[in-house]
Amino acid sequence: MTESNLHAALLQLIQPSLPQMLTLLRTFVVAESPSLEKSPADRCCGIIAEEWRKHGTRVQRIAQKHRGDHLRITWQPHSSRRSAGQLLVLGHYDTVYETGTLAKMPFRVSASKAHGPGTFDMKAGIVQALFALNALRQSATPLRKHIVFLWTSDEEVGSESSRNLIEVEARRSDAVFVLEPSLGPRGLLKTARKGVGEAEIIVHGRASHAGLAPQDGVNAVHELARQIMRLQKWNDSRRGISVNADIIEGGTRVNVIAERARAVIDLRALRVADMRSIEKRLHALRPITREARLEIRGGFNRAPMERKVSAALFARAKSLAAQMDLSIGECVAGGGSDGNLTAALGVPTLDGLGAVGDGAHSAHEHVFVKTMPQRAALLAALLASS
Repeated sequence: MTESNLHAALLQLIQPSLPQMLTLLRTFVVAESPSLEKSPADRCCGIIAEEWRKHGTRVQRIAQKHRGDHLRITWQPHSSRRSAGQLLVLGHYDTVYETGTLAKMPFRVSASKAHGPGTFDMKAGIVQALFALNALRQSATPLRKHIVFLWTSDEEVGSESSRNLIEVEARRSDAVFVLEPSLGPRGLLKTARKGVGEAEIIVHGRASHAGLAPQDGVNAVHELARQIMRLQKWNDSRRGISVNADIIEGGTRVNVIAERARAVIDLRALRVADMRSIEKRLHALRPITREARLEIRGGFNRAPMERKVSAALFARAKSLAAQMDLSIGECVAGGGSDGNLTAALGVPTLDGLGAVGDGAHSAHEHVFVKTMPQRAALLAALLASS
């Protein structure tokens, strides 16, 4: 069988399994898994772990104190006992929805869409990965490298407990395939992502009576407003730079000159050089108001995923999709993912390989049912050809 025929056969093998894919998706979705609620997250983790064990994989559950446990799942086919390399398939099972959301947002399949909390972001991706692996096993497709599937519990809240684990596995890997959802109805893959950060500007002024002695005060709110106007000029949509003050606090009473004010700033940049420039400028800020004092905290916590780390993998994915009579495109994503972490290490990373759908983090979250076998087949072909 030629390579082209093999990849087309993978899709034909997975296509009849769509009902089983939907059944499993329902099982995962009704096991609610809020990022900030360890007990339900652990229950979902156990359900996912058991399902993968049924299919002959080695499942390692990595216990966490405050977040749900992480899952490291490995597949080592007989043909690659001496494999020279590793492939990492990366995703998360936590969702932004608190326990009880299913009561008002139940799992349902209607009009070729599967609805429910976490369907799109990103439990359908975990289902697709399992069926991709099954197709490789059933077709006896030879693999050159062993595969690690890493399902984490805290991506939606910054990956604090999983970041080190992700980076360790990425350094061992020759490529990373991220099963975050795709973009739009065409299922665009994400070949670049903005870097993301959060900074805090705290202004220390001096309190005084606003009526009797305003001249003796140093108004922290006024100083903060001036600094925010400075930051606003840093925005550059053409270069993919955004700097936004999204939380502001300050003052105590209307008749007291504000002694303290604080702003939390969202930082985004598409290029590593711009990220570094913004951080440098941020920490170089000086007071405009005489006798005010600035305190600057934070910065970027995820570097941009630049297209150069994805270009070769995307070209391969596009070619493989064509062999299956599928068409795929690419996009730049404004949000970050764990793919930013692996790309920052210089490891080839392709993101957005998960579900096709819409409505992440919203009441109308859904996936397009018919695309699930297609995305599973594309992942299987990528793993087989890497």
